[in-house]
Amino acid sequence: RRRRDKLAASFSMDIQLLSGQQIAPWIDALAELRIRVFRDFPYLYDGSREYEAQYLSTYLRSADSLCVLVQDQGQVVGASTALPLADETDEFKQPFVEQGWDCERIFYCAESVVLPAWRGKGLGVRFFAEREYHARRLGRFDWSAFCAVQRPADHPRRPAGYQPLDAFWARRGYQHHPELATVYHWRDLDETEDSAKPMSFWLKEL
Repeated sequence: RRRRDKLAASFSMDIQLLSGQQIAPWIDALAELRIRVFRDFPYLYDGSREYEAQYLSTYLRSADSLCVLVQDQGQVVGASTALPLADETDEFKQPFVEQGWDCERIFYCAESVVLPAWRGKGLGVRFFAEREYHARRLGRFDWSAFCAVQRPADHPRRPAGYQPLDAFWARRGYQHHPELATVYHWRDLDETEDSAKPMSFWLKEL
C-alpha cells in the first residue's frame, strides 16, 4: 500500500506500508538507513550490512510484519518496523516469558529511524499511529510494546542538550516497565568488540 496523504504531500514524501516479503526489495536501503541513524547517541552502533540483513530477515518471515517506508524523491529517508512479538526471536521474547506475559497478545514495535533533515515533520507520531493501527487491524493483540537502550546520564558521548524521548513516548500512551529488562549486545563506535547494553520495555494497552 502507498500513502500520499496531507502529511506526506506537504513534505514531498511518499509513504509505503509493506508486510512480509514485500519488504525484501528494500533490505539494502533499510540496512544503510539503520546503520547511519544508529551511529548517533544513544545507540552509538557500529553496524554492518551483513548483520542488518540477518536482523531484517525476521520481518520477511513474518506475514504480519509491517514496514512504514518513507521516501523523498526516490531516497529512503525514514522507516519504522513492527511485527507480532510471537514472530520475534527468543532473545526478544525472553523478558516477557520470564514475567508471565502472553507473547501471542503483544505486538512489538521495533525501531523508527529518520535522517536528520527529515526529523521534526511528524513522522515519529505517524510511525506509532501506523503500527498501532496495523496491530488493531490484525485483531488479536492487547498490547503494543517497544524497547529502548538505557544509557547513563553522564555517558561520555552524550551530546550537550540531548533530550531523551521518554516524554514523547508517554504522550503516545506508553508506560515504562523497568521490570521487563534485558541485555542486547553490539559494538559501540569506540569499541573493538560487542559489549552488553541494558534495555527495557515500554507498553501501551491497545
